[in-house]
Amino acid sequence: MRKLGLWIMCLGIALGALSCAKKQPAAGTAKQGVKKLKIAVIPKGTTHVFWKSVEAGARKAGEELGVEIVWKGPLKESDRADQIKLVEQFVAEGIDGIVMAPLDSEALARPVQNAMQKKIPVVIFDSALKGEPGKDFVSFVATNNRKGGSMAAEQLAKLIGDKGKVVLLRYAVGSASTEEREAGFLETLKTKPDITMLVDNRYGGATVGEAKNEAMKLIDKLKEADGVFCPNESSTLGMLGALRDNNLAGKTTFVGFDATPPLVEALEKGEIKALIAQDPTRMGYEGVKTVVAHIKGQQVPPIVDTGVRLVTPEVLSDPEMKKFLGRE
Repeated sequence: MRKLGLWIMCLGIALGALSCAKKQPAAGTAKQGVKKLKIAVIPKGTTHVFWKSVEAGARKAGEELGVEIVWKGPLKESDRADQIKLVEQFVAEGIDGIVMAPLDSEALARPVQNAMQKKIPVVIFDSALKGEPGKDFVSFVATNNRKGGSMAAEQLAKLIGDKGKVVLLRYAVGSASTEEREAGFLETLKTKPDITMLVDNRYGGATVGEAKNEAMKLIDKLKEADGVFCPNESSTLGMLGALRDNNLAGKTTFVGFDATPPLVEALEKGEIKALIAQDPTRMGYEGVKTVVAHIKGQQVPPIVDTGVRLVTPEVLSDPEMKKFLGRE
């Protein structure tokens, strides 16, 4: 009887253990069956240093939030058709959310509208899209571009003593971010009666090479100019190349936009006198965070301002600026 009782007790313990094993998931499978969010991040292009910084910020947010980041964009920042196809492709695949910097403020409006109608939330970053943030798309994460253009004008005017002749080489038609910078620049210079615009209606185009070619066509005006402004990375680099080739770098007061390593090096050399800097890493980070928060049912602001800074040679050694520029 004692043996029988012992056998029954052992059987009971074994059955109990088996029951617990069925109730408790194996190690590492507690989240099994939970769908991992997949977020598409679509930049204007993939070659400029600016976009690589955006990608780094987006991937950092993806790691922190445990979501998959799909980074894909046009090779050239003038390929609107390719960017439209990418949006349509991701919508067809049933992506969970899209974070996009539209190449054209109007051409990308309909694809975004279609995505939103199919319950795929879209966060716009860097460059504005036609429509109302918080209604036509989830949110707009960007620099205050008009303010950035105005800051550039104030600094350029200060450097040339509030008088002289100025050349503006624009970026591209339809690019809302740079159009805002150009507008802010021109509005501010209009308040300076002793400054004359020599050129304000020429466009550099989507690449550094194109911008340099356009700047070379303006060489006579550049030789006459006291100051020059360009509104983004590629136009600034292209103009810098043209000034160098014509022995004008450092002689003509040049203010550019974006603070990528080659441009900061030119600032250190005195070839560029000031840069207006965005925070592309934060832009990518906040874009992903915002769309994920929306998907999870959290309220998000319709506009997220990622800041803009004036960078001059005098502040390059400042610890905070060195950290911001990634030069620690």
